[in-house]
This record gives sequence, C-alpha cells and structure tokens, in this order.
Amino acid sequence: MPEKHVTNKRLSRRTLLAALLILIVIPATMIMGIFVLDDRKYYFISLLIILYTIIPFAMVFEKRKPQARELIVIAVLAAIAVAGRGAFFMLPQFKPVVAIVIIAGVCFGAEAGFLVGATAGFVSNFFFGQGPWTPWQMFCFGIIGFVAGILFKRGLLKKTKLSLCVFGGISTLIIYGGIINLGSLLMVTPYFSWEGLLATYISGFWFDMVHSIATVFFLFIVSGPMIEKLERIKIKYGLMDS
Repeated sequence: MPEKHVTNKRLSRRTLLAALLILIVIPATMIMGIFVLDDRKYYFISLLIILYTIIPFAMVFEKRKPQARELIVIAVLAAIAVAGRGAFFMLPQFKPVVAIVIIAGVCFGAEAGFLVGATAGFVSNFFFGQGPWTPWQMFCFGIIGFVAGILFKRGLLKKTKLSLCVFGGISTLIIYGGIINLGSLLMVTPYFSWEGLLATYISGFWFDMVHSIATVFFLFIVSGPMIEKLERIKIKYGLMDS
C-alpha cells in the first residue's frame, strides 16, 4: 500500500489538550476513584473519562459542524471493537480490540483513537461485566490509540504491516500490560509496594503475552484491508482533514 506523505508533523492545539487530559486529568480521576470513592463509583469515573475524551475530539469540528457520516465512522469502529471482543469471549486475552484502536488512531488521529478505545472498553464491559477495572481498561485501550495517532502524525509509525505489528505487539505488552497490572494491584490493596507490583507483573505476564500476540495477529490480518477502505472513505467524503 502506498504511504501517504505527512506534510505537517506538528501537533495541533486539540492534540496537546488531549494529551493534558489523558496523561494528567484522567489518571488523577482514576486515582480519585480508588482512594476517595473506594472503587465504588466506577460508572461515574468511566463516564468522566468519556466526557474528557469528547472535549478534544469535539475540537476537530471547531471551525465547522460535524457531518453525521464522520461521527458514524467513529461509532462503527468502536462497535467493531466491541463486537470483536465479544466474538472471541471464549479465548481469554485473545481479542482484536487493540488492533482496531490502533487503526482508528492511525486513520483518524490521536483523539479519535482514544475515543474509540475508551468507548469500546466501556460498552463491551456491559457484556463482560462492569467493575472498578472498567476505567483502567478504558484508559489502556484509549492511550494506545492516542499514542498510535501521535506517532503516525510524527512520521514514526507507518501504515505497513510490519510497522503496525511491531508497535501493536510492544504497546499491548508494555503499555496495556504495564498499566492494567498496576491497576490490578491498586484494586486489590490500597497500599502500594514494589514487591506486590512485581508479583502482579509476573502473574500477569503470560496473559499479557497472549494479548500481545493477538494484537499482532489481528493487525497482520485486517490492517491492510481496513486501512485501505477507511482511506477511501476519507478521500471520498473529506473526513476529519486537519
């Protein structure tokens, strides 16, 4: 697939705002949910994360009204991620969600990547079970889509299978696994310890490895045709051009 040249690698004002919300405000909200709300208001925390995500994403349309088809594409990507997670429910950790989120971030930008990931995590847990782990999963899915969008914008991530699979495997293992294991520890005990964190990482390593392999597998299978079709839709309708 021919690579489209990225002429402007500077991050936009909305992306910088999104980074502030995602890297500072959302983690602070999650910590508040644990230590102030005793992990009992996870619906409230989850909805706050969605709200924070919508703010920078809405700035994509700051100079014009959003077209319905633009919002529909994002909703469809989130729905595909939810359906994919449900379709492979019998295989623990072997899910296509991260792959879909990465594709969303690459094709439609960092803000869209985070929104697709956070929405997919929240909605799919109505089937898998809501709990204090939901905000952590939303954040993990979302942050990978956000990072994918930024790296692509900067020219550090390409739309080739090799580039996407390498990023997908590493990000799933390190970013998702690293954050979700920390969340697991904090959900079990409010007292942080390096020994407890190490034990959590060791016990979750093989789950994280399976998740990483699944992301690579699905990116290898679906990234090419999905990106090709999404790019055609973007060109045809002029969707979300920066």
